[in-house]
Amino acid sequence: MFIAKKIYCRAFQSCFKLALPILPYRNPKILNDVKQIPDVLIKNHCDSVLIVTDKTIMSFGLTKRLEHALKKKNIHYAIYDKTVPNPTTENVSEALKMYTHNNCQALIGFGGGSSMDCAKAVGARLANPDKSLGDMKGILKVGRRIPLLIAVPSTAGTGSEATLAAVIVDSKSRYKYAIMDFPLIPKYAVLDPRVTLSLPPFVTATTGMDALTHAVEAYIGNSTTHATRKDAIMAVKLIFENLETAVFHGDNIKARANMLKASFYAGCAFSESYVGYVHAVAHSLGGEYNIAHGYANAVILPYVLEEYGSAVDKKLHDLAMAAGLATPWTEPSVASAKFIAAIKDMQQKFSIGNKIKGIKVNDIPRLAQIADKEANPLYPVPVLMDAKRLEKFYYLIME
Repeated sequence: MFIAKKIYCRAFQSCFKLALPILPYRNPKILNDVKQIPDVLIKNHCDSVLIVTDKTIMSFGLTKRLEHALKKKNIHYAIYDKTVPNPTTENVSEALKMYTHNNCQALIGFGGGSSMDCAKAVGARLANPDKSLGDMKGILKVGRRIPLLIAVPSTAGTGSEATLAAVIVDSKSRYKYAIMDFPLIPKYAVLDPRVTLSLPPFVTATTGMDALTHAVEAYIGNSTTHATRKDAIMAVKLIFENLETAVFHGDNIKARANMLKASFYAGCAFSESYVGYVHAVAHSLGGEYNIAHGYANAVILPYVLEEYGSAVDKKLHDLAMAAGLATPWTEPSVASAKFIAAIKDMQQKFSIGNKIKGIKVNDIPRLAQIADKEANPLYPVPVLMDAKRLEKFYYLIME
Protein backbone atom coordinates (compact mmCIF):
# COMPACT_ATOMS: atom_id res chain seq x y z
CA MET A 1 0.00 0.00 0.00
CA PHE A 2 1.27 3.47 -0.89
CA ILE A 3 2.48 5.59 2.02
CA ALA A 4 -0.03 8.35 1.26
CA LYS A 5 -2.94 5.89 1.39
CA LYS A 6 -1.69 4.43 4.66
CA ILE A 7 -1.50 7.90 6.22
CA TYR A 8 -5.01 8.69 4.99
CA CYS A 9 -6.44 5.41 6.36
CA ARG A 10 -4.86 5.81 9.77
CA ALA A 11 -5.90 9.48 10.00
CA PHE A 12 -9.48 8.57 9.08
CA GLN A 13 -9.56 5.77 11.67
CA SER A 14 -8.03 8.00 14.35
CA CYS A 15 -10.76 10.59 13.85
CA PHE A 16 -13.44 7.95 14.31
CA LYS A 17 -11.74 6.60 17.41
CA LEU A 18 -11.60 10.08 18.95
CA ALA A 19 -15.31 10.50 18.19
CA LEU A 20 -16.35 7.19 19.81
CA PRO A 21 -17.18 8.68 23.25
CA ILE A 22 -19.64 11.18 21.77
CA LEU A 23 -21.31 8.99 19.14
CA PRO A 24 -24.80 7.69 20.06
CA TYR A 25 -23.99 3.99 20.34
CA ARG A 26 -26.51 2.01 22.35
CA ASN A 27 -27.30 -1.62 23.03
CA PRO A 28 -30.76 -3.07 22.38
CA LYS A 29 -32.94 -3.99 25.32
CA ILE A 30 -32.89 -7.77 25.77
CA LEU A 31 -35.98 -9.99 25.89
CA ASN A 32 -35.69 -13.72 26.53
CA ASP A 33 -38.93 -15.00 25.00
CA VAL A 34 -40.82 -14.16 21.80
CA LYS A 35 -44.00 -14.16 23.88
CA GLN A 36 -42.86 -10.85 25.38
CA ILE A 37 -43.04 -9.10 22.01
CA PRO A 38 -46.79 -8.30 22.01
CA ASP A 39 -46.50 -6.37 25.28
CA VAL A 40 -43.62 -4.36 23.80
CA LEU A 41 -45.73 -3.54 20.74
CA ILE A 42 -48.68 -2.49 22.89
CA LYS A 43 -46.39 -0.33 25.03
CA ASN A 44 -45.22 1.42 21.86
CA HIS A 45 -48.78 1.86 20.54
CA CYS A 46 -48.29 -0.51 17.61
CA ASP A 47 -51.24 -2.70 16.59
CA SER A 48 -49.91 -3.90 13.22
CA VAL A 49 -46.47 -5.34 12.53
CA LEU A 50 -44.50 -6.78 9.61
CA ILE A 51 -42.47 -9.91 10.32
CA VAL A 52 -39.51 -10.17 7.93
CA THR A 53 -38.20 -13.72 7.62
CA ASP A 54 -37.40 -16.46 5.10
CA LYS A 55 -38.85 -19.69 3.72
CA THR A 56 -36.64 -21.93 5.86
CA ILE A 57 -37.78 -20.28 9.08
CA MET A 58 -41.39 -20.71 7.97
CA SER A 59 -40.89 -24.35 7.00
CA PHE A 60 -39.57 -25.12 10.49
CA GLY A 61 -42.57 -23.34 12.02
CA LEU A 62 -40.34 -21.11 14.12
CA THR A 63 -42.68 -18.13 13.94
CA LYS A 64 -45.71 -20.05 15.30
CA ARG A 65 -45.14 -19.15 18.97
CA LEU A 66 -44.83 -15.50 18.03
CA GLU A 67 -47.90 -15.61 15.79
CA HIS A 68 -49.96 -17.20 18.53
CA ALA A 69 -48.83 -14.56 21.03
CA LEU A 70 -49.70 -11.74 18.61
CA LYS A 71 -53.16 -13.19 17.92
CA LYS A 72 -53.80 -13.54 21.64
CA LYS A 73 -53.23 -9.80 22.09
CA ASN A 74 -55.21 -8.89 18.93
CA ILE A 75 -52.18 -7.50 17.11
CA HIS A 76 -52.42 -7.70 13.34
CA TYR A 77 -49.37 -9.03 11.52
CA ALA A 78 -48.17 -9.68 8.00
CA ILE A 79 -45.28 -11.96 7.08
CA TYR A 80 -42.71 -11.34 4.35
CA ASP A 81 -40.92 -14.67 3.93
CA LYS A 82 -38.97 -14.25 0.69
CA THR A 83 -35.69 -13.00 2.17
CA VAL A 84 -32.72 -14.79 0.62
CA PRO A 85 -29.22 -15.35 2.01
CA ASN A 86 -27.40 -12.07 1.30
CA PRO A 87 -30.67 -10.05 1.10
CA THR A 88 -31.27 -8.03 -2.04
CA THR A 89 -32.70 -4.64 -2.92
CA GLU A 90 -35.62 -6.55 -4.46
CA ASN A 91 -36.32 -8.23 -1.10
CA VAL A 92 -36.39 -4.83 0.58
CA SER A 93 -38.70 -3.37 -2.06
CA GLU A 94 -41.16 -6.26 -1.75
CA ALA A 95 -41.18 -6.14 2.05
CA LEU A 96 -41.64 -2.36 1.99
CA LYS A 97 -44.75 -2.72 -0.17
CA MET A 98 -46.19 -5.30 2.22
CA TYR A 99 -45.48 -2.99 5.17
CA THR A 100 -47.36 -0.07 3.63
CA HIS A 101 -50.20 -2.22 2.25
CA ASN A 102 -50.90 -3.60 5.73
CA ASN A 103 -50.55 -0.22 7.48
CA CYS A 104 -47.83 -1.63 9.72
CA GLN A 105 -46.27 0.44 12.47
CA ALA A 106 -43.35 -1.78 13.49
CA LEU A 107 -40.86 -4.31 12.12
CA ILE A 108 -39.72 -7.68 13.41
CA GLY A 109 -36.61 -9.17 11.80
CA PHE A 110 -36.99 -12.89 12.53
CA GLY A 111 -34.22 -15.23 11.42
CA GLY A 112 -30.56 -15.02 10.57
CA GLY A 113 -28.63 -11.91 9.68
CA SER A 114 -30.29 -11.76 6.27
CA SER A 115 -33.79 -11.31 7.69
CA MET A 116 -32.65 -8.81 10.29
CA ASP A 117 -30.66 -6.83 7.72
CA CYS A 118 -33.63 -6.83 5.35
CA ALA A 119 -35.87 -5.48 8.13
CA LYS A 120 -33.33 -2.76 8.92
CA ALA A 121 -33.17 -1.76 5.26
CA VAL A 122 -36.98 -1.54 5.11
CA GLY A 123 -36.79 0.75 8.12
CA ALA A 124 -34.18 2.90 6.37
CA ARG A 125 -36.43 3.25 3.31
CA LEU A 126 -39.42 4.13 5.48
CA ALA A 127 -37.38 6.84 7.20
CA ASN A 128 -36.16 8.16 3.84
CA PRO A 129 -38.81 7.46 1.18
CA ASP A 130 -37.07 9.71 -1.34
CA LYS A 131 -33.75 7.87 -1.07
CA SER A 132 -32.70 4.58 -2.62
CA LEU A 133 -30.76 2.05 -0.57
CA GLY A 134 -27.73 2.87 -2.71
CA ASP A 135 -28.01 6.51 -1.63
CA MET A 136 -27.69 5.38 1.98
CA LYS A 137 -24.73 3.02 1.65
CA GLY A 138 -21.76 3.84 3.82
CA ILE A 139 -21.72 5.69 7.12
CA LEU A 140 -24.39 7.90 8.68
CA LYS A 141 -26.61 8.27 5.60
CA VAL A 142 -29.95 7.24 7.18
CA GLY A 143 -30.11 10.12 9.62
CA ARG A 144 -33.74 9.69 10.66
CA ARG A 145 -35.57 7.58 13.19
CA ILE A 146 -36.96 4.34 11.77
CA PRO A 147 -40.11 2.53 12.98
CA LEU A 148 -39.86 0.32 16.05
CA LEU A 149 -37.51 -2.55 15.16
CA ILE A 150 -37.37 -5.83 17.09
CA ALA A 151 -34.74 -8.43 16.18
CA VAL A 152 -35.28 -12.14 16.81
CA PRO A 153 -32.11 -14.05 15.88
CA SER A 154 -32.65 -17.68 14.89
CA THR A 155 -28.92 -18.27 14.63
CA ALA A 156 -26.22 -17.52 17.18
CA GLY A 157 -23.73 -15.79 14.97
CA THR A 158 -24.51 -12.77 12.85
CA GLY A 159 -24.86 -10.29 15.72
CA SER A 160 -27.15 -8.19 13.54
CA GLU A 161 -29.52 -7.89 16.49
CA ALA A 162 -26.96 -5.61 18.15
CA THR A 163 -25.42 -3.67 15.27
CA LEU A 164 -25.97 -0.47 13.33
CA ALA A 165 -25.34 -2.17 9.98
CA ALA A 166 -27.50 -3.68 7.26
CA VAL A 167 -25.66 -5.49 4.47
CA ILE A 168 -27.53 -5.53 1.17
CA VAL A 169 -26.88 -6.88 -2.34
CA ASP A 170 -27.93 -4.86 -5.39
CA SER A 171 -30.24 -7.20 -7.32
CA LYS A 172 -28.92 -6.09 -10.71
CA SER A 173 -25.19 -5.58 -10.24
CA ARG A 174 -24.71 -8.12 -7.38
CA TYR A 175 -22.64 -5.46 -5.61
CA LYS A 176 -22.78 -5.99 -1.83
CA TYR A 177 -22.63 -2.98 0.45
CA ALA A 178 -23.35 -1.93 4.01
CA ILE A 179 -25.66 0.78 5.31
CA MET A 180 -24.43 1.90 8.72
CA ASP A 181 -26.19 4.35 10.98
CA PHE A 182 -27.34 4.49 14.59
CA PRO A 183 -31.11 4.43 13.89
CA LEU A 184 -30.64 0.89 12.51
CA ILE A 185 -29.72 -0.55 15.91
CA PRO A 186 -32.80 -2.59 16.94
CA LYS A 187 -34.71 -1.28 19.93
CA TYR A 188 -35.12 -4.82 21.28
CA ALA A 189 -33.22 -8.08 20.77
CA VAL A 190 -35.04 -11.31 21.64
CA LEU A 191 -32.52 -13.94 22.74
CA ASP A 192 -34.85 -16.94 22.87
CA PRO A 193 -32.85 -20.21 22.66
CA ARG A 194 -35.94 -22.20 21.65
CA VAL A 195 -35.90 -20.37 18.31
CA THR A 196 -32.47 -21.89 17.55
CA LEU A 197 -33.21 -25.51 18.49
CA SER A 198 -33.97 -26.71 14.95
CA LEU A 199 -30.79 -25.23 13.50
CA PRO A 200 -28.79 -27.94 11.66
CA PRO A 201 -25.29 -28.73 13.02
CA PHE A 202 -23.43 -27.21 10.06
CA VAL A 203 -25.35 -23.92 10.27
CA THR A 204 -24.88 -23.86 14.03
CA ALA A 205 -21.13 -24.29 13.46
CA THR A 206 -20.69 -21.67 10.73
CA THR A 207 -22.82 -19.06 12.45
CA GLY A 208 -20.94 -19.72 15.69
CA MET A 209 -17.69 -19.18 13.81
CA ASP A 210 -19.21 -16.00 12.40
CA ALA A 211 -19.68 -14.73 15.96
CA LEU A 212 -16.11 -15.71 16.76
CA THR A 213 -14.89 -13.72 13.75
CA HIS A 214 -16.82 -10.66 14.95
CA ALA A 215 -15.26 -10.89 18.40
CA VAL A 216 -11.74 -11.49 17.10
CA GLU A 217 -11.75 -8.74 14.49
CA ALA A 218 -13.26 -6.26 16.92
CA TYR A 219 -10.65 -7.10 19.57
CA ILE A 220 -7.53 -7.02 17.39
CA GLY A 221 -8.46 -3.76 15.68
CA ASN A 222 -7.13 -0.36 16.68
CA SER A 223 -10.41 1.27 17.73
CA THR A 224 -11.35 -0.73 20.79
CA THR A 225 -12.76 0.63 24.02
CA HIS A 226 -12.89 -0.91 27.48
CA ALA A 227 -16.50 -1.96 26.82
CA THR A 228 -15.85 -3.53 23.41
CA ARG A 229 -12.79 -5.40 24.67
CA LYS A 230 -14.86 -6.77 27.55
CA ASP A 231 -17.66 -7.83 25.18
CA ALA A 232 -15.25 -9.50 22.75
CA ILE A 233 -13.48 -11.41 25.53
CA MET A 234 -16.82 -12.63 26.92
CA ALA A 235 -17.96 -13.71 23.45
CA VAL A 236 -14.78 -15.72 22.81
CA LYS A 237 -15.03 -17.39 26.23
CA LEU A 238 -18.67 -18.39 25.67
CA ILE A 239 -18.01 -19.67 22.14
CA PHE A 240 -15.13 -21.91 23.16
CA GLU A 241 -17.16 -23.23 26.10
CA ASN A 242 -20.44 -23.84 24.24
CA LEU A 243 -20.13 -24.08 20.45
CA GLU A 244 -19.12 -27.73 20.30
CA THR A 245 -22.02 -28.71 22.56
CA ALA A 246 -24.47 -26.64 20.50
CA VAL A 247 -23.23 -28.30 17.28
CA PHE A 248 -23.25 -31.92 18.43
CA HIS A 249 -26.00 -31.72 21.07
CA GLY A 250 -28.37 -29.27 19.44
CA ASP A 251 -31.16 -29.72 21.98
CA ASN A 252 -28.98 -28.41 24.81
CA ILE A 253 -30.87 -25.26 25.83
CA LYS A 254 -28.05 -23.93 28.01
CA ALA A 255 -25.49 -24.14 25.20
CA ARG A 256 -27.93 -22.55 22.76
CA ALA A 257 -28.67 -19.71 25.21
CA ASN A 258 -24.97 -19.10 25.83
CA MET A 259 -24.27 -19.00 22.09
CA LEU A 260 -27.00 -16.38 21.65
CA LYS A 261 -25.32 -14.35 24.40
CA ALA A 262 -21.95 -14.79 22.68
CA SER A 263 -23.36 -13.60 19.38
CA PHE A 264 -24.93 -10.58 21.09
CA TYR A 265 -21.71 -9.64 22.90
CA ALA A 266 -19.71 -10.02 19.69
CA GLY A 267 -22.26 -7.90 17.84
CA CYS A 268 -21.98 -5.16 20.44
CA ALA A 269 -18.18 -5.30 20.15
CA PHE A 270 -17.92 -5.01 16.40
CA SER A 271 -20.76 -2.52 16.07
CA GLU A 272 -18.55 0.01 17.84
CA SER A 273 -15.03 -1.24 17.07
CA TYR A 274 -15.67 -2.52 13.52
CA VAL A 275 -14.36 -5.62 11.81
CA GLY A 276 -11.53 -6.19 9.32
CA TYR A 277 -10.31 -7.89 6.18
CA VAL A 278 -11.98 -11.23 6.95
CA HIS A 279 -15.34 -9.53 6.57
CA ALA A 280 -14.31 -7.48 3.56
CA VAL A 281 -13.23 -10.59 1.64
CA ALA A 282 -16.28 -12.56 2.81
CA HIS A 283 -18.67 -9.82 1.72
CA SER A 284 -17.17 -9.75 -1.77
CA LEU A 285 -17.63 -13.52 -2.06
CA GLY A 286 -21.19 -13.32 -0.78
CA GLY A 287 -22.13 -10.66 -3.27
CA GLU A 288 -20.55 -12.42 -6.24
CA TYR A 289 -21.30 -16.08 -5.54
CA ASN A 290 -24.02 -15.92 -2.86
CA ILE A 291 -21.77 -17.75 -0.41
CA ALA A 292 -23.16 -17.80 3.13
CA HIS A 293 -21.40 -15.11 5.15
CA GLY A 294 -20.71 -17.19 8.27
CA TYR A 295 -19.24 -19.99 6.20
CA ALA A 296 -16.96 -17.59 4.33
CA ASN A 297 -15.79 -15.99 7.58
CA ALA A 298 -15.10 -19.40 9.12
CA VAL A 299 -12.86 -20.37 6.20
CA ILE A 300 -11.01 -17.07 5.83
CA LEU A 301 -10.36 -16.19 9.51
CA PRO A 302 -7.16 -18.18 10.20
CA TYR A 303 -5.55 -17.12 6.91
CA VAL A 304 -5.97 -13.42 7.73
CA LEU A 305 -4.76 -13.86 11.32
CA GLU A 306 -1.62 -15.60 10.05
CA GLU A 307 -1.01 -12.79 7.56
CA TYR A 308 -1.17 -10.20 10.36
CA GLY A 309 1.72 -12.03 12.00
CA SER A 310 3.38 -10.66 15.12
CA ALA A 311 1.23 -7.51 15.00
CA VAL A 312 -1.61 -9.44 16.66
CA ASP A 313 0.34 -11.76 18.97
CA LYS A 314 -0.36 -9.83 22.19
CA LYS A 315 -4.07 -9.46 21.52
CA LEU A 316 -4.48 -13.06 20.41
CA HIS A 317 -2.72 -14.00 23.65
CA ASP A 318 -5.61 -12.31 25.50
CA LEU A 319 -8.15 -14.21 23.42
CA ALA A 320 -6.28 -17.47 23.88
CA MET A 321 -6.53 -17.01 27.65
CA ALA A 322 -10.28 -16.35 27.33
CA ALA A 323 -10.54 -19.56 25.30
CA GLY A 324 -8.65 -21.56 27.94
CA LEU A 325 -5.73 -22.18 25.60
CA ALA A 326 -3.04 -20.16 27.37
CA THR A 327 -2.01 -18.63 30.68
CA PRO A 328 -0.65 -15.16 31.46
CA TRP A 329 2.84 -16.68 31.36
CA THR A 330 2.51 -18.19 27.88
CA GLU A 331 4.68 -16.42 25.31
CA PRO A 332 2.41 -14.21 23.13
CA SER A 333 3.66 -15.80 19.90
CA VAL A 334 2.96 -19.28 21.29
CA ALA A 335 -0.50 -18.29 22.55
CA SER A 336 -1.29 -16.68 19.19
CA ALA A 337 -0.29 -19.85 17.33
CA LYS A 338 -2.42 -21.96 19.69
CA PHE A 339 -5.43 -19.75 19.11
CA ILE A 340 -5.12 -19.94 15.31
CA ALA A 341 -4.57 -23.70 15.52
CA ALA A 342 -7.76 -24.03 17.59
CA ILE A 343 -9.72 -22.23 14.86
CA LYS A 344 -8.31 -24.64 12.28
CA ASP A 345 -9.29 -27.54 14.52
CA MET A 346 -12.85 -26.18 14.58
CA GLN A 347 -12.88 -26.04 10.79
CA GLN A 348 -12.11 -29.74 10.63
CA LYS A 349 -14.17 -30.85 13.64
CA PHE A 350 -17.29 -29.13 12.30
CA SER A 351 -16.69 -30.25 8.67
CA ILE A 352 -16.30 -26.66 7.47
CA GLY A 353 -12.94 -27.16 5.77
CA ASN A 354 -10.49 -24.49 4.65
CA LYS A 355 -11.45 -24.04 1.00
CA ILE A 356 -14.41 -22.58 -0.90
CA LYS A 357 -15.62 -23.95 -4.21
CA GLY A 358 -16.56 -21.82 -7.19
CA ILE A 359 -14.11 -18.93 -6.97
CA LYS A 360 -12.97 -17.96 -10.48
CA VAL A 361 -9.40 -16.82 -11.01
CA ASN A 362 -10.47 -14.09 -13.43
CA ASP A 363 -12.77 -12.60 -10.76
CA ILE A 364 -10.11 -12.29 -8.09
CA PRO A 365 -8.62 -8.86 -8.98
CA ARG A 366 -12.10 -7.32 -9.10
CA LEU A 367 -13.20 -9.00 -5.86
CA ALA A 368 -10.03 -7.81 -4.14
CA GLN A 369 -10.77 -4.27 -5.31
CA ILE A 370 -14.27 -4.53 -3.80
CA ALA A 371 -12.80 -5.77 -0.51
CA ASP A 372 -10.23 -2.98 -0.52
CA LYS A 373 -12.93 -0.38 -1.13
CA GLU A 374 -15.04 -1.71 1.74
CA ALA A 375 -12.25 -2.02 4.29
CA ASN A 376 -10.07 1.00 3.57
CA PRO A 377 -10.10 3.50 5.20
CA LEU A 378 -12.98 2.49 7.53
CA TYR A 379 -11.79 -0.71 9.23
CA PRO A 380 -9.08 -0.07 11.88
CA VAL A 381 -7.16 -3.24 11.05
CA PRO A 382 -3.87 -4.06 12.78
CA VAL A 383 -2.01 -4.26 9.44
CA LEU A 384 -3.09 -2.29 6.37
CA MET A 385 -3.34 -4.16 3.05
CA ASP A 386 -4.22 -2.97 -0.43
CA ALA A 387 -6.17 -4.82 -3.12
CA LYS A 388 -3.08 -6.49 -4.52
CA ARG A 389 -2.17 -7.98 -1.17
CA LEU A 390 -5.80 -9.00 -0.51
CA GLU A 391 -5.78 -11.11 -3.67
CA LYS A 392 -3.67 -13.63 -1.77
CA PHE A 393 -6.61 -14.72 0.38
CA TYR A 394 -8.78 -15.63 -2.59
CA TYR A 395 -6.05 -17.86 -3.98
CA LEU A 396 -5.49 -19.45 -0.57
CA ILE A 397 -9.15 -20.43 -0.12
CA MET A 398 -10.10 -21.35 -3.67
CA GLU A 399 -10.60 -25.05 -4.34
